[in-house]
Amino acid sequence: MKENEMIFGIRAIIEAIQSDKEIDKIILKKDLQSELSHELFEVLRNYPLIQVQRVPLERINRYTRKNHQGAIAFVSQTKYQRVEDLVQNIFEEGRDPFFVILDGVTDVRNFGAIARTCECAGVDAIVIPTRGSVSVGADAIKTSAGALHTLPVCKEKNIAQTVKYLRACGVKVVAATEKGDKLYTKTELSGPIAIVMGAEDTGVSPEVLRGCDALVKIPILGKISSLNVGVAAGVMIYEAVRQKGDK
Repeated sequence: MKENEMIFGIRAIIEAIQSDKEIDKIILKKDLQSELSHELFEVLRNYPLIQVQRVPLERINRYTRKNHQGAIAFVSQTKYQRVEDLVQNIFEEGRDPFFVILDGVTDVRNFGAIARTCECAGVDAIVIPTRGSVSVGADAIKTSAGALHTLPVCKEKNIAQTVKYLRACGVKVVAATEKGDKLYTKTELSGPIAIVMGAEDTGVSPEVLRGCDALVKIPILGKISSLNVGVAAGVMIYEAVRQKGDK
């Protein structure tokens, strides 16, 4: 990560947060205890979506040797939006919401590729969790061929709760998973829809799976057990596009 994508020092981080700069994550030295650090935590009470990690000093030093004071903030390359706002706006426009939810995708190349597909397919937004997920950085934007400059991204604290909210709004939530009991082509995807794709290694989390309307699978006919999540997302997204076009 380039140093111009980071903010060093506790006071500088506090000022950045209070000036509404979009912060993805803050890492703090494990044993950091000071009056200024307590001030930072007071400020963060009002920003629950900013992830904070306590790490060894050696890890912080890997990012920079500048006077970081045991604190580095990572700046997002985009302004995150709220699912609630987007859903209401889309319905008011007389359209069916079309979301893609990434439950724990961590590879920046997969994220960028999925974002590019979403933009091309007319997806309204990508939804990612606050913790355990890739974020919108320079590498992701580059991999997305610039799609992340225009495609809305929502960061949510609890994906399971987001799924519950979308269903309450009349959006059908469908997860792509090897646990699916139905082929993706045999499932209705043409109306208000949110497609859930899981982490590269573990797939969609059990809690999120339990909240979905349908669990679908993409047939695997070879010896490898699963598709790359970026490829699988493309398959699911364009099946929805096909069905919407048929309607």
